[in-house]
Amino acid sequence: MLLSLPRIYKIGSISVISIVIFSFALFYYIQTLTESNIRSSLLTEQVDRQLAASRSLSQHIGSDLSMVMTVLDGLTTSAYMQGGDIYSEKTNHLIQEKFNLIDDIIDKIFVLNQNDVVTLSLSQLGTDQYLGSDFSQRAWVKETKRDLEPVFSRGFERQGIYTIYIAVPIINKDDNRYMGLVGAAIPTEKFFARYGNVHDVNSQFLVIFDKDGTLLAVGADRALVGKNFFGTIAQNFIGHNEILNNLTRTLLKGNSTFGIYDYGRSERVNTGQPILVQNEPTYFLEIVTPTKVIFSKISDTLFTERLKGYSLLVAVFASVGSLIIFLLKWNNTMQKEVIKRTNDLNKSNIQLGIVSKKLRTSNLSLQNANEQLKQHDKIQKEFINMAAHELRTPIQPILGLTDVLRDYVSDSHQSKLLDVIMRNAKRLQRLSCDILDVSKIESSLLRLSKSPIDLNEKIKTVINDIENGYNEGNNSNVKIIFEPKETIMIYADKDRIYQVLSNLLNNAIHFTKNGTVTINTSIVNVSNNGNNDKEAVVTIIDTGSGITPETMQKLFSKFVTTSSHGTGLGLFISKGMIEAHGGRIWAENNSNGVGSSFSFSLPFT
Repeated sequence: MLLSLPRIYKIGSISVISIVIFSFALFYYIQTLTESNIRSSLLTEQVDRQLAASRSLSQHIGSDLSMVMTVLDGLTTSAYMQGGDIYSEKTNHLIQEKFNLIDDIIDKIFVLNQNDVVTLSLSQLGTDQYLGSDFSQRAWVKETKRDLEPVFSRGFERQGIYTIYIAVPIINKDDNRYMGLVGAAIPTEKFFARYGNVHDVNSQFLVIFDKDGTLLAVGADRALVGKNFFGTIAQNFIGHNEILNNLTRTLLKGNSTFGIYDYGRSERVNTGQPILVQNEPTYFLEIVTPTKVIFSKISDTLFTERLKGYSLLVAVFASVGSLIIFLLKWNNTMQKEVIKRTNDLNKSNIQLGIVSKKLRTSNLSLQNANEQLKQHDKIQKEFINMAAHELRTPIQPILGLTDVLRDYVSDSHQSKLLDVIMRNAKRLQRLSCDILDVSKIESSLLRLSKSPIDLNEKIKTVINDIENGYNEGNNSNVKIIFEPKETIMIYADKDRIYQVLSNLLNNAIHFTKNGTVTINTSIVNVSNNGNNDKEAVVTIIDTGSGITPETMQKLFSKFVTTSSHGTGLGLFISKGMIEAHGGRIWAENNSNGVGSSFSFSLPFT
């Protein structure tokens, strides 16, 4: 059919077909280039985020292990240990007290006498006991006894659990005589799982090495735990990938690393950081993220936009094709009709140019929106990460070391100074907890552990803690009045309810220089979908300065405070916790013009 057409028609048809092919090819090239740039940008940003996360996580792990070392060292220099008393109930009580400080980190704590026999042993509920065991053949015991220095053991697998040991020798201060050691057992997978995923290869996971390159925890395959990374089993698993091998060698030399590789199980981003324990690189951390996890965030959006673009082009060219067919059927019409149809075709080409321009503008808008979203997400995550981890990292050592110092300080003035350190460290700890609570509330990750509680007794507990100085809200010029009339039992998370009551009472006392804070509880009927339910209502009334109209409008938002001492997170957290219980929280100024009232309701179930 095409061969029978006049020459001008042949040229026109070939030109249109060429334009269609070129347009689709150009569109495909632009889309591919745009997606490539976005993916490259995402990878660069992921490496930066992972490097920061690796540093933060290694500091956190190192801080926890340093705290264990500090506690064990404190036990070896205690009066009981130095006096050779490693059997008595007093020593056992001291060990139990120190074990409580680090029981979320270690699995066991034990004492060996100079003959390497376990004389005292404490462990987590459900695990075996070491009491009476002879450890004289253990390599780490021999090394500690020989060098009289703290030792981090090589791994040891028992009943499918891979464990490392920390041993600190008991050395007599007077004659440097070896008297035994204090040790702690740490199951590696359980310990490192506290800081990230070590079980799921399909999402971001952690890999931990000791100095010899032995894998202590690895999310890629649990069967690799206890194997040397450069051994046959691990190397066969990674296909002897040279990039990963070089990254690991550099990391084991104490240097931070990053790289991207694929050893046959999808492309991955890898960042590494040494874990310093008391300023010595002891273990080594890698964070590994499959790139498909990174790209999954934008894949659906890119596919939708690509589909829209192709659909638009197909629609345009379908219209152009229909026009060409129509012209071919009327090839014998008047020249005037040919000119008219040619003009129509030109108009269609102009429309195609406009559509292409709109498409480019749409792609640019998508990139700008994506950049803004990533920037906002980066700022938010960096803030939460910095606040939660950077604040938390120094807190535990401060609390632990302060507690250790208390055993050696007898001077009352020095004891008061230690109390000041402990109080302010706990205040920082509460701040980091507040930031984590905000993150959980905003991410809908807040989980409640509900149980039956007596609401009035919980209020009395909070008041008692405040009046006895266990809470910062104590003010001798403010009288707290609470006279409950009946028992109110609710089903709620007792710790979260305590936190809400403490926040509201502290605020009321803080903004009341002189006067009273009155607490009322009651049971009210509410209508819910035609049913008459009951809920408990708590109201805290103060005689303070009241709430300004500007503050009232955004009272329960983040960072809203009129105090120079607060962060403005307390009311936001309280609101999130009450609403997580299915309740409500509100505030108003008192009708007599003096002070304000804060109230919240809780359902009984």
